[in-house]
Amino acid sequence: MMASSQSFCSVMKGQTWEADLMDGSERLVRWGVMGTAAIASKVGQAIQRTPGAELVAIASRSSERSTAWAAEHGVPRSYGDYQSLLEDDDLDAIYIPLPPSMHAEWTIHAAEHGKHVLCEKPLALNAQQAEEMTAACHEHNVQLMDGVMWVHHPRTIRMRQLIEDGALGSVSRLTSGFSCVLPDVPGEIRWQAELGCGVLMDLGWYCVRAAMWAFGDLPDRVYSTARYVRDVDVNLSGILWFEENRIASFDCSFDMVWRKWFEVAGSLGTLVCDDFVNPWKPEHPRYWTHNAEGNSTEHVSDPVIQEECMIDDFCQAVRNGQPDDRWPREALGNQRVCDALAKSARSGVVVKL
Repeated sequence: MMASSQSFCSVMKGQTWEADLMDGSERLVRWGVMGTAAIASKVGQAIQRTPGAELVAIASRSSERSTAWAAEHGVPRSYGDYQSLLEDDDLDAIYIPLPPSMHAEWTIHAAEHGKHVLCEKPLALNAQQAEEMTAACHEHNVQLMDGVMWVHHPRTIRMRQLIEDGALGSVSRLTSGFSCVLPDVPGEIRWQAELGCGVLMDLGWYCVRAAMWAFGDLPDRVYSTARYVRDVDVNLSGILWFEENRIASFDCSFDMVWRKWFEVAGSLGTLVCDDFVNPWKPEHPRYWTHNAEGNSTEHVSDPVIQEECMIDDFCQAVRNGQPDDRWPREALGNQRVCDALAKSARSGVVVKL
């Protein structure tokens, strides 16, 4: 399911973009951002820094907020409602950093207006909504991608190549953890169950993707246990069983120190990355391999900005004229696994996919 693909970050593609301009091709991808959440600033800056991408417009339900955001980020247009953004004929793609409860509605509307969609994770509230989103994007021939940035980093592709080349032997185990201390304060949407938030969909989404990435497939069945506060899962541990006796386990939490690591174990060695979600030091993206004798090797990948890698991969798919079905397929699979884990945590039983 999850074959590796070549990823080119914008800092590695400047000459290619210049060559495209010289041959007269129309390749600029023009973006609008729907919502002014904190992550919108980071991704908006990545759009502005990526050759071949242009940030044209911002929309908010508040005209004052969108106007202020546009002025702060140097964006030429601002809208006081989301529908006006979709009706802007100059836009090719929409980035949606809205709460999960709003993802399906606005992704489908964007597809109906012929806009390609980069949607924050989780893709939707549940798999049914995610299927409706992917179907709408397929029907209107537009790209859909969820905002999982780490899979676009060249380091991720190098690590996957180690697995595929057999450097670790027969891989049968992945263990991961992603946590942070997230205070329960007014206005923090990740503590609001009605918005589709909670630790599984916010942090566990990445750990599930890591398991799918390592094993190249979806699990057969899952089990999880969680602690809830006001119906919000704030601490969850899960087990995923795959074919051929492969197992992944993970934990995610809003009440533990910042951790973002995984270990892939095989018959010949292990692969360890202590910051797979995003490098502690972007200028030094590292990972390690360990063999049976206890010898370890540090590997260092290209010092790139993974948000720009994601934008560049998305733009390449748009320019190709034919959406890359890998991205909606992986996002939908991620959603299905998380749905099963959520059901297991509530019921206390193993859930089959």
